[in-house]
Amino acid sequence: MRLILGPMEGVLDHLMREMLTDINDYDLCVTEFIRVIDQRLPKSVFYRLCPELLQGGRTKSGTPVRVQLLGQDPDWMAENAHLAASLGSPGIDINFGCPAKSVNKSRGGAVLLQEPDLMYRIVKAVRDAVDPRLPVTAKVRLGWDDPAHCFDIVDAVAQAKADEVTIHARTKADGYKAEAIKWDYIRQVKAKAAISVVANGEVWNHEDSNACMATTQADALMVCRGALNLPNLGNVVKYNQSHMPWHEVVSLLLKYSEYEIKGDKGLYYPNRVKQWFAYLRHEYPQAKELFADVRRHNKAAPIVEVLRSAQLALSA
Repeated sequence: MRLILGPMEGVLDHLMREMLTDINDYDLCVTEFIRVIDQRLPKSVFYRLCPELLQGGRTKSGTPVRVQLLGQDPDWMAENAHLAASLGSPGIDINFGCPAKSVNKSRGGAVLLQEPDLMYRIVKAVRDAVDPRLPVTAKVRLGWDDPAHCFDIVDAVAQAKADEVTIHARTKADGYKAEAIKWDYIRQVKAKAAISVVANGEVWNHEDSNACMATTQADALMVCRGALNLPNLGNVVKYNQSHMPWHEVVSLLLKYSEYEIKGDKGLYYPNRVKQWFAYLRHEYPQAKELFADVRRHNKAAPIVEVLRSAQLALSA
């Protein structure tokens, strides 16, 4: 199975990508979105969000990392796509799925699902601007508030000659409600669409991935939130590997701490690690107890000390 580690703004940064691709056999990563408005962005923006560009567009373990762009102006999207490709991105992904109000208010992300014609023009402009040997892909939801719109949405992406579309099987209005998942719509799209289809949404373990692929008949699978709940989800999905035990997760948290504190986001480390705990608590009951100690601190050193104490207690 081809498996993609998807983007999550503010959580799945390059340090998390490096760590998760080191312990999982992902075939591709997609970056957090780079916001395009009305200018050609400086190269530094691309290097900041995707420092893997400086090492051949891959993580240290060799997983390709594709730059994702978000914006509503076809010409500026094309200009920045060309730049990202020239800097070494192994393809371009376009975000039509972000449900955040702040993004949608400025006509970015999922709000464009209401305008398939504009989606077509954006994808076509990007496709025309990028070397034809490089894949151009798009991430979408089923629609703004009506999942039946998915057929027009995917048709727009396919007609613009994108190579692949990732479909998150909920509408924007559905948010992330588990009960709102609609994998069957992906199967219907797959049956009609002349484009490779990647399924996304509500995959937390091996059983979910099997059920999703059986239902959707998709060509590949993307995981996002689940990869933070269960750090070795990639290999759980691909190889039915056992779920990572808690003591290994604590070691991973310490490794992540070293990455973050040494990296350029050291000041954000307390917020980042707390965000990760919010996901881990869904998979590991032990995370809830440890988080109670972590959340009291707003600086890196005492948080690391809490994690080290936890590691010592587990190894005693």
